[in-house]
Amino acid sequence: MTLLVIPDDYQKATDGLDFLHAHSGFTVRALGDLFRDPAADPLLSEAQGLILIRERTRIDRHFLQKTPRLKLISQTSKVARHIDMQACTDAGVAVVEGFGSAVAPAELTWLLIMAARRQLVAAVNAMKQGLWQVNIGEALAGQTLGILGFGNIGKRMAHFAQAFDMKLLIWGTARAQQEARSLGLRVAENREAFFAEADIITVHQRLVAENTGNITLADLSLMKSSALFVNTSRAELVAPDALEQALRQGRPGFAALDVFMHEPVYDKNAPLLQMPNVLCTPHLGYVEKAGYGLYFKTAFENAVRFFQGDTSGVLNPEVLTK
Repeated sequence: MTLLVIPDDYQKATDGLDFLHAHSGFTVRALGDLFRDPAADPLLSEAQGLILIRERTRIDRHFLQKTPRLKLISQTSKVARHIDMQACTDAGVAVVEGFGSAVAPAELTWLLIMAARRQLVAAVNAMKQGLWQVNIGEALAGQTLGILGFGNIGKRMAHFAQAFDMKLLIWGTARAQQEARSLGLRVAENREAFFAEADIITVHQRLVAENTGNITLADLSLMKSSALFVNTSRAELVAPDALEQALRQGRPGFAALDVFMHEPVYDKNAPLLQMPNVLCTPHLGYVEKAGYGLYFKTAFENAVRFFQGDTSGVLNPEVLTK
């Protein structure tokens, strides 16, 4: 029986995915937060395979010392910087990856935009305290949505914005700009104009080396005092402390965030959580039933194929000669 472990499944959501527990040759066990779950070390020491939930779990040499029997890491979605590929190869651990869907992250992003603009959470909380109409929000129609990055999620955001009668402004790589123009969408004249003109900026870039920290304090300081900055992609795309400093300076005036530099966030006194002009959610973008089903079905099937001898999907094939 091959033991597959799913680390950092905070809600133990994968326990409800029947297909993970229907294969006679595999036992699948979920762990909660690895720093809090008492079963973590015993299970990791016996695990032959790991199924990782996106980028929650950092795999480095220190981690691999806890997994002496590990042969495979099956990544949900794409492999990113959270996995030290050389460390895996040196430890004899193969890595495979899957794919995901843009639907759930785009919908969560739109939810944050609407909730922030209409100041929904503050109104709901006030009503629970016996108050009535304590604030006034803003409609989206007529405002300019700036989309930074124009991949699958960015394109879906553009469709949402058009349905809500918003204006669009695109910025990103040369590829992103060219594709946006080919669809008849307006591309900013330059990066400075993008940050200065948009009423709402939503970030949909991949976290790769060239994008890390690319959104600077100088960029954010160009935004309107009434503008909203939304990040459901990766916190590391923003330079360290730049957003907090920009918000304190009043440009942009608001933020809605689903991602944070250090996750999970348990400190209720974390600076961003204390700002009344910031709406925070606990990295829920991809955490959705249908999305989880897609992610884990692919990752589980990749693991089954590997242990049955199909190594065609291995990203570090040199490990197969060890």
